[in-house]
Amino acid sequence: MQMDVNLKGLMADNGYSRPSEEQLRNVFASSCVEASARRLDIPASEMYRRMKRVELFRDLIYPCYDTLHTQSREVVTEDVLEALKVREQKLGNESISR
Repeated sequence: MQMDVNLKGLMADNGYSRPSEEQLRNVFASSCVEASARRLDIPASEMYRRMKRVELFRDLIYPCYDTLHTQSREVVTEDVLEALKVREQKLGNESISR
């Protein structure tokens, strides 16, 4: 039995679609949450809540995606945790002064 195989077609269409830019950014944001949570030994759900509370996704992760995703996981994790610390301290100080 002879099979008619179009190698060009197999190479070009492997059954998977290329992820959209939005999907890539969301995967990156998720990896930031996971790596940061792992570093602090806390659940990812808690890390997500903390990052969302201080708007790290809106102000750092998504707008700086083009630069951040070129860095190592360790560097990105350090940057995210430093930004989280600064923002949480600032938020704490604002609530004390009210």
